[in-house]
Amino acid sequence: MLDAMIPLRFLKGDATSPQAKGPKVIAHVCNDLGGWGRGFVLAVSRRWPEPERDFRDWHRHRARNDFGLGATRLVRVTPDTWVANMVGQRGIRTGSKGPPIRYEAVERCLTALADQALALTASVHMPRIGCGLSGGTWSRIEPIVTRTLCERDVPVTVYDVSVSTSRSPSGHGP
Repeated sequence: MLDAMIPLRFLKGDATSPQAKGPKVIAHVCNDLGGWGRGFVLAVSRRWPEPERDFRDWHRHRARNDFGLGATRLVRVTPDTWVANMVGQRGIRTGSKGPPIRYEAVERCLTALADQALALTASVHMPRIGCGLSGGTWSRIEPIVTRTLCERDVPVTVYDVSVSTSRSPSGHGP
């Protein structure tokens, strides 16, 4: 018999305004260049200055810390809400090595996030991470999210501007 796991939940809405009670972590993918200024981070920065400030400081002092592909850092923004800055993207442009997303790094980030979310008894909230400017596909990201978080009983909600039961051919969502 298979153990039941918490299913991935999809909602129409804004991931920076999590629809849950209790401790919450908002997860998103960052690049390894220290750049912050396009995509989902703009919504994060409109709500709280701390995640951007912390990310830029983390990158600036990277020679003396763990900043790099696969690293995750939680930044507290309210008494019961954190933002997880997850370095899962190499650079910012698609080139000869394909899109900037690095699926292995995203998996390391989410594995670390699961440990942190369990310690906080927090739910995790996210847009379709890795599928915007990172150039990834949801068909590759969703199994990673399920394996690293849902199978460890971490409640996860994915927020879309619009939700439907069909998947787009590109994997970028409905």
